Amino acid sequence: MVDDDENSVSGRVRRYARVGTAVGGLAARLAGARYLGFELDKGQHAQDLTAALGGLKGPLMKVAQLMATIPDALPAEYVEELKQLQAHAPAMGWPFVRRRMAAELGPDWRSRFASFDRVAAHAASLGQVHKAQSEEGQAQACKLQYPDMGSAVEADLNQLSLIFSVYERGDKAISTQQIHAEISARLREELDYGLERRHMALYAAMLAEQPDVHVPESIDALSTDRLLTMTWLDGRPLMDFQEADAEVRNTIARNMFHTWYVPFYFYGVIHGDPHLGNYSIRPDYGVNLLDFGCVRVFPPKFVRGVIDLYRALRDGDHELAVHAYETWGFSDLRKEVIDVLNIWAEFVYAPLLRDEVARIQESESGLYGAQVASRVHRELRALGGVTPPREFVFMDRAAIGLGSVFMHLKAEINWHQMFHELIADFDEAVLAERQRAALTAAGVPLPE
Repeated sequence: MVDDDENSVSGRVRRYARVGTAVGGLAARLAGARYLGFELDKGQHAQDLTAALGGLKGPLMKVAQLMATIPDALPAEYVEELKQLQAHAPAMGWPFVRRRMAAELGPDWRSRFASFDRVAAHAASLGQVHKAQSEEGQAQACKLQYPDMGSAVEADLNQLSLIFSVYERGDKAISTQQIHAEISARLREELDYGLERRHMALYAAMLAEQPDVHVPESIDALSTDRLLTMTWLDGRPLMDFQEADAEVRNTIARNMFHTWYVPFYFYGVIHGDPHLGNYSIRPDYGVNLLDFGCVRVFPPKFVRGVIDLYRALRDGDHELAVHAYETWGFSDLRKEVIDVLNIWAEFVYAPLLRDEVARIQESESGLYGAQVASRVHRELRALGGVTPPREFVFMDRAAIGLGSVFMHLKAEINWHQMFHELIADFDEAVLAERQRAALTAAGVPLPE
């Protein structure tokens, strides 16, 4: 259990100092390898970096796991090591939970629940969830943020900047400036439980006509900026269905597809974290979407760019591909750069381009995707590198994360057909108006 001392400012400062020292030493080693000419064992270096980060159960852990899912953001050796970081932080003990709940709801907070489980149902990097019950018998989930997370996030983002500088000293293929900016913005948003409540209301509205997708309802009277109380949704982990009948697995995959992409193609909104802990499967194979901390709202033109690139790849239209990348914010789009970017795009879009029932990719492992990413990385480095625009980071992450879910399910679906059902009547002006109305009603800021 985490005690008061470890969650105090001084306790965090000590831990961040240890990590800063370790990461600084690793940076010096990489700089020496680059400028003094000695060989660096990237695998060992990555292991040392993981060891330096592994003692921290906080935002940096979340960032490290996130970076492991973004293609090309880090070399393969680092990705493999970061994937080993534990997904769950140790839970706060009951005396601490009691004090935190009193700080958020007042000293009589227990009287506002018929029951409140002492042991956390789930503990993650920024907070933990306790199951409770109202006086009326309603099952509730209380998501309680760990203390001092604001300063922890800022300290971790500084460490991430240092890690990125370590990386870019040795490899210029991918500029990490915009990646850091986007991760910083989203991670800071995750601390705002008031914003997450509004995201939850937004998703309830966007998915209202999807009977197989379910969103919890926030209980505002029992929520604050650091405590989010919502209705409890029962469900089983997706991994429980890996060996289910094909029809069941395909049904779950279709529901997951609609969960993520109805909001994107109809409203320009994406859930940026398709992490296994952020959804569960109901007895009828519907999807419970459970976490709304990492939500990205895109300008309507970005959505049009996604569709334009699909059509460019389908029709071999180079000019339309250039227009799509420019719409997203890519620059220095020489033909050679476009050709390399299209290698990755053709991999991501491949299931949508084939009008047939198929798995999300032919291989049952992620090896092929890793090989494609490695080739893209190598060729971009030879061309002088590229700076991915901010919006691209979480869109790409969602696509790859969902692809991993569909691979786990071994789903065989006509992805092309489902995609075309969503974009058949696409109109940028209509999306813009629909987006404005939905975001305004939910109190969520419009995209810049």
